[in-house]
Order: sequence, then structure tokens, then C-alpha cells
Amino acid sequence: MIPVRGAGITVRSHAVAPSLENLLVVGIASSALFDLSASDAVFQSEGEQAYRAYQEAHLDEPFAPGVAFPFIRRLLQLNSLGPLVEVIVLSRNSPDTGLRILRSAAHHGLAITRAIFTEGRAPHEFMPALNMSLFLSAHSDDVRKATLAGMPAGQVLASSFIDDDDPALRIAFDFDGVLADDAAERIYQSGGLDRFQEHEATNVVTPLDPGPLRNFLAGINRIQRQAEDRIRVSVVTARSAPAHERAINSLKAWGLTVNDAFFLGGLRKAPILDVLKPHIFFDDQRGHLIQTVPCVHIPFGVANE
Repeated sequence: MIPVRGAGITVRSHAVAPSLENLLVVGIASSALFDLSASDAVFQSEGEQAYRAYQEAHLDEPFAPGVAFPFIRRLLQLNSLGPLVEVIVLSRNSPDTGLRILRSAAHHGLAITRAIFTEGRAPHEFMPALNMSLFLSAHSDDVRKATLAGMPAGQVLASSFIDDDDPALRIAFDFDGVLADDAAERIYQSGGLDRFQEHEATNVVTPLDPGPLRNFLAGINRIQRQAEDRIRVSVVTARSAPAHERAINSLKAWGLTVNDAFFLGGLRKAPILDVLKPHIFFDDQRGHLIQTVPCVHIPFGVANE
């Protein structure tokens, strides 16, 4: 894993099992992969013992797909081209209450064979050992702890998205605070738009430090070299000219590419996302996230302090 350093985040290199070192590894909490609303309601209203009994009684009843299901399904389908992706369940469930999760994955045809059940322990601690480039969960506390520890994590938010039959995977990223660190965003927050534009024009040839999802995009780009027609990547950012040049130059300096870039200059992102219909969209600011597509909040940087 390439070291990533930015304001408040460091992703360090770790030795990994040979079977994972050349794969794009994604960790997924059951709360992101499936709709757990019924079982969560039991836990909240009746407690842990009732929750255990409920899961055992419904062991053979598969969970319905959750917000990240369309994204994960398409990621795993890329393995039809060879070993490219590994998805690992990373869950606060105990081993016995977690049985229903893997049975549900099998029911839905998801080739997920690895899982870690920690019975309440923070699951993000195991991300480096498994070479994970991304961890998705619906629980904000787990995601925030992972981010503060310098790990790439995001909280999936409720969505009304209806999946389609297109096998191609569509991914969209914000730029600052997601692919790049928040150094430029800090200039904007402290000095306003004019100061931001001036700063970015002055530093146009100086690449920004990578942000939390730089390595994830690098993994996607590796897969695109074998399956270009199966993945489309977009950047949807509030940047506009002249600040757009530094974003493009940063991607080039990191050796990364995207298919589309939308430099919106502060226009609302929602109309663009409604046309793109990404299977997942990552942004560090909740105000840019919408319900009509599967959205992930990256709680990184000055926008989340």
C-alpha cells in the first residue's frame, strides 16, 4: 500500500498475505451491504439477548439488499475476468449472530467468503492487516474512528436508488477531502473563493497530497486496465477554472485517471448525479449528498471538524 499523507491522515504500508496483496480489498459492514432495519429495531428496543434470538429465528431468511449492495455486486462480478477484487465482511456482530450475514450473501449470489466478527470491538483495527483500500459502514461512529486512525472509510447514507441491469460499475468522487487532502479546502474556508482561486493558480503545477480514497482509485484504475468497459469513474467537484488545472495535474502526478470530470464552480451536484446515476458517490460534505443515488460520507478534513 502506498503511504498517503495529508492534513490529519496517514495510510501506512503493511505486510499482507500474498493472496490479497495484488487485489483491490474492500471491507463492508453488514449495515452497508444489507437492510438491517428490522433486526436493528429489535436490538434497540429489546436488547442484545432478544437480538440474538431474533437472528437465530430468522437465520434462513435473507436480508434485503442495502445501500452499498449494487456497488459491491458489480465489484465482485469483475472477478469473472480473473482474481481482481476481494470483499470482506467486517462486522461488530458476534460469530453466531453473524451467520445470517454470510447466508444472505450466498443467497444473493455474492461471492463473499471471508468475514471478521468482532462482537462490539471496533472493526477498523483489522483493515491494515487485510490491505483494505476502503471500509464502508452505516454506523458513523465506526467510520469516524477509522478516519481518525488514518484509514479510508465512509458512512453509507439512506438512499432511494433503484438498481438497474447495466453490469458496468459507475463510481463518482468529490475531489478535495476525498481523492486529495483538505489543504486547498482549508484555504477556501479561511480566505474565501478569491483567495482559494489565487492560491490554486499559483500552485497549479504542485500536486496536492493524496486524500483518503487515493489508493482506492488506484485500485480501480488497475482493474480498468483489464476491464475498461466495465467501470466508469467520474469526478464531481465544486472547483472551476482556474482551480481545475491543479486537480487534473494532481491526478496526473499520482498516476491516476478518471473518465469524466465535472467542474461545477459551486453549482448543485444533485442534477449531475441524477444524470450519472453512480452506483456509489463519495463526498466529504454531507450537504452535497442526495438520496436518489447511493452516497457515502467521508468524514475527513476541515469540512468535518
